Amino acid sequence: MVMPRPAWFRLWLLALTLFVFHAPAAAAVEIAFYSRELGGNNFPHAFVALRGTVDATGEAVDTSYGFTAKAVTPALLFGSVPGEVVVEGERQIARSDRQFALTLSDERYAALMAVIERWRDAPQPSYNLNHRNCVHFVAELAEAVGLRVERTERLMKRPRSFLLHVRELNPGLPPPVPTTPPTDAAPAN
Repeated sequence: MVMPRPAWFRLWLLALTLFVFHAPAAAAVEIAFYSRELGGNNFPHAFVALRGTVDATGEAVDTSYGFTAKAVTPALLFGSVPGEVVVEGERQIARSDRQFALTLSDERYAALMAVIERWRDAPQPSYNLNHRNCVHFVAELAEAVGLRVERTERLMKRPRSFLLHVRELNPGLPPPVPTTPPTDAAPAN
């Protein structure tokens, strides 16, 4: 014979159930900094990927941002050309190296998005290989999220070297996480 539970037990169980199923989820947006080196048909490139949830709004975030010339032509070598902020696809992320990542507060996330919008809305031509390229973009994003950055001229066209230098300047960053290979990659023999 099953004995009925006391009323206090049922109320406690109901309260526990409501708490577990209605407690706010852990929310945070992670920013990961990526680089890709010259090789094959790849141009050197730096960009960021964002994933998580904004605490204040519950907004889900799953995107990435890079800055590039709208067209890769010899004109890049001679001065400014039209540029654009682009969303990098999963394939681009998979074939790049994740250098480091950190979790953003809502305030840092808002500061980051303000920088991205400013670059997106810049008057054209906005891309300059020597003064306003993907590394300059990522440098400004790193500063917006509170990282120490040095704009060393010899590194401003070298995405990987630049991000490794940022890592050296910010020793509290967690170790890098290896990037998974693209799903359409040929199997290793």
